[in-house]
Amino acid sequence: MLNKRRVVITGVGVATPLGLGIEDTWDALLAKKTAIGPMQGFDASALPASIGGELPAFKLADYIPKSHRKSAKLMCRDIEIAVVCAYQAVKHAGLVTKCMIERGEAESEANVDPLRFGVNIGAGLIPADLRELTAAFNTAVTDGKSLNLTVWGEEGMTNLTPLWLLKFLPNMLACHVTIVHDAQAPCNTITCGEASGHLAIGEAFRTIARGDADVCICGGVESKTNPMGLGRQIKMDRINTQDNDNPALASQPFGNDREGLVISEGGGMVIIESLDHAQSRKARILGELVGFGSGHDIHHWQEPCPAGEGTAIALRKALADANINPDDVDLMNPFGTGIAIHDDSELAGWRAVFGSDLGKKHAATTRGSLGINGAGSGAIDFAVSVMALFANTVPPSQNTEAASAAQAFGFVSSDSRDADITAMISLGRSLSGGQRAALVVKKFKE
Repeated sequence: MLNKRRVVITGVGVATPLGLGIEDTWDALLAKKTAIGPMQGFDASALPASIGGELPAFKLADYIPKSHRKSAKLMCRDIEIAVVCAYQAVKHAGLVTKCMIERGEAESEANVDPLRFGVNIGAGLIPADLRELTAAFNTAVTDGKSLNLTVWGEEGMTNLTPLWLLKFLPNMLACHVTIVHDAQAPCNTITCGEASGHLAIGEAFRTIARGDADVCICGGVESKTNPMGLGRQIKMDRINTQDNDNPALASQPFGNDREGLVISEGGGMVIIESLDHAQSRKARILGELVGFGSGHDIHHWQEPCPAGEGTAIALRKALADANINPDDVDLMNPFGTGIAIHDDSELAGWRAVFGSDLGKKHAATTRGSLGINGAGSGAIDFAVSVMALFANTVPPSQNTEAASAAQAFGFVSSDSRDADITAMISLGRSLSGGQRAALVVKKFKE
């Protein structure tokens, strides 16, 4: 049997437009807040869509030791968010790492062996900083309007730091997190769109279960709130262009009036560790990770299978890996996009597995409050669902009141609901490429 060691979740860290840290995000969700609004990071007023979910302001120096501050110059937005999420997760779990010691936040020695400490992070396609790149290009404009490639090659590109490219490689999210926290066990990066976070957590789960690490920081991060991130979704005709004047209602997962997705930024990380390691340091256990499954839609690179086959495969595999039946699940975390063909496909996959009992289960989604940020969306969903299981509370799901799937999923659209949650299942799914992944978490029992 592959899963020889029990794996538990001991910490959660998120950076979302609702707040930095799981406490602020969780409280905002319970208060039915939404973080979608006019874009502030750049001028999107001339574009068909000009709204999104942006993070609150933060200072990177609050999340890294002084010894790493020179490296901050090599961090793009996605890397910064990953570092923030990892710090939040480590702190929430009560881990003592190199970062916490150097920052003076822990007096004791590290309570995790660096050689048994891994990192798995899902990342997206990171765009270059257009302002930085344009400033360098301008130094090679010779006649006031044309870029002279000869001048660019000889002089212009010297205006970029020699290590400039390292800011935009997807694997650099995990790279910086491993250095900051001194994690030297297996490290991996997964780039499978919106499914990346779930896949990264699943891979970390396998790493610990087979004995190659004791602790892992895992999850996903991405920022779509930039000209290229927004532009790609507009060109693919996925974006909601009808609700710029009504941002609070713009993101409608499974909604009757859904007009498309709303971009966002952020990420989520969880600390998972072997049960014996968690118990040895007397850690608080939020839940036990018991199942992981993945599937794939081969219908079309950009359009999902109408029958939801990839979704159904991932859900069934996760349940089988957890050795539980659909009847044993109390909370569902569907992905939801606000794009009709994607939501219809996903719903078909859930129905194929849970049948007529689908609507009898509790369900929660963050999509109406946060929008979609790519590789970080699923990880945020998973983190919130873990807290829902731990707290026995189903948070409200914004903009699902009139959803066509409201009868299919047991969303709570009013106030939060107390519930005895013993097992939950969370789904991640990419918008392009067809990747699907599901994770099952149970209430921890000795």
